Amino acid sequence: MPFTPFSVPGTVHRFTPQLSAFELSTSSNTSNDSKAPNTLLWIGGLGDGLLTVVYVKHLAASLPPSWTLAQPLLSSAGIGWGTSSIARDAAEIGQCVAYFRKLRPGTKIVLMGHSTGTQDLVEYVTGKGADEREKVDGIALQAPVSDREALVHALGEKGYNEGVAAAREFVGQGRADDVLPGRYTKDLMGPAPVCARRWLDLCSPGPEHRGADDFFSSDLGEERWGEWASGIAKSKTPVCFLYGGSDEFVPKFVDKEALVKTWMRLVKEAGGSVDEVNGGIVPGASHNLQKSSEDVVKDLIKRVDGFLGKVEGAEFGAKM
Repeated sequence: MPFTPFSVPGTVHRFTPQLSAFELSTSSNTSNDSKAPNTLLWIGGLGDGLLTVVYVKHLAASLPPSWTLAQPLLSSAGIGWGTSSIARDAAEIGQCVAYFRKLRPGTKIVLMGHSTGTQDLVEYVTGKGADEREKVDGIALQAPVSDREALVHALGEKGYNEGVAAAREFVGQGRADDVLPGRYTKDLMGPAPVCARRWLDLCSPGPEHRGADDFFSSDLGEERWGEWASGIAKSKTPVCFLYGGSDEFVPKFVDKEALVKTWMRLVKEAGGSVDEVNGGIVPGASHNLQKSSEDVVKDLIKRVDGFLGKVEGAEFGAKM
């Protein structure tokens, strides 16, 4: 699909000396409304920058008047992902949430992650330091796919294994934060520098598959999925899974519907809240929806709006 330039008005919020968030202005909702709006913070995936995922501008324009959308620009944005981590992302998202909590006291804040952004959100509510981070009122996980399975597909077994071997060698030499030679990583979203530690986080080599980013691989099993599902339940954070029915980064052998149903069940069994009405498989949705029809984009937006309505209406029960 050819690139079409566009511009979007909005407000830049500088929430740390080095980090900012862009809040999109729309005809139905601006940051200057007399009633402080609830805030949807949208978190991108590997390689994403501001509005590089185009459905975001349509989502912002379609939100209910009581909601506004802002996208934090984390230090991992663009080519920065290769030397960052989901732990660092979660810490920076926490700073952004704290900023909007202070700016708009008493309102709702929901996090929506795309691709690796979904891993950021699971880390946010379940990872180390989660109890000290600002609580949020819900998380929406759009395209929660396996980086490891996508890498094996993209690089082939030989290329994947060579990259893992090189990264392990670097780590063994005490060089975990050194950038790997480009021949191992060049096929992954262009010329981003990737350090050995992050490569192993993403590749999550077996048999343990304990890479920091490996939450959603189809072969992990219920015991491993149950670890983060129980964490989400413990955090009292409602969750909405939005898995693309035509996600091109999911291997054909993966039963998407069974996978998502299992995740939903595990969160519920642990005592958590899951949006089963709006969540699930989004038919026809590609990874970032840029290969999807207008109707599919509208379907995703309707589901997100529905989830936000449930959050705003406190349909998930009291929060801690």
